[in-house]
Amino acid sequence: MATFVRRMRYWREQGWLAGDLLVRLVGRSVPRDDSRALTRAQVTTVLGLEVALRERVLWQMLYETAARAEEVLMLDVPHLDTANRRAVVTRKGGAKDVVVWQTGTARLLPRMLVGRRTGPVFLTDRKAKPSVALVDVDPITGRARLSYRRAAELFDERTAEVEGGPFTLHQLRHSALTHAETGASTPMLMKMSGHVSVRSLGKYARPSAEALARWRAETDPAARGRR
Repeated sequence: MATFVRRMRYWREQGWLAGDLLVRLVGRSVPRDDSRALTRAQVTTVLGLEVALRERVLWQMLYETAARAEEVLMLDVPHLDTANRRAVVTRKGGAKDVVVWQTGTARLLPRMLVGRRTGPVFLTDRKAKPSVALVDVDPITGRARLSYRRAAELFDERTAEVEGGPFTLHQLRHSALTHAETGASTPMLMKMSGHVSVRSLGKYARPSAEALARWRAETDPAARGRR
């Protein structure tokens, strides 16, 4: 866009252009979205479902890191720094970044990775087909990297039994950013989400209704007087 504006200025200076073509341009709006974040109670229920260990680790990691599902599913074991509860992911656009998880993931992850030092972190239940690229296959078990499609299907199926469900994997990321609004600065939220624009972050990190109610109760002068 900046390059185009400079060219427009040059064309006007040369007398090749009459008027301003930019007048009709309108910035793309970011649609409001107040419905996608799960409540804390819903997240607790989802993360407490009786599911396979792989799903438990994936869902917990998505919520605790606020990373995109695609970023987490592309992780290989060498990308992990389990001692420091972090991993290097490839963000949208190809930039390398670090995501950090909490105790829930730290407790479950080692159980899933027992004896594994290479290959994708999240694997399918069956061995990979011959057509699957070697980079997406665990050399020890022969199983392939879990696809986003299959991970999304499983999440949809299992969360259908939760009140308000079924949900999507993206909602775990959305919920994490929304729930982090208390005490987290905008730069910290951007670091968590991998966004490079505050405007892009805005549609995800909006205070939830329960957060608003909690904040109003905490700042109620009459309530403070009764303490």
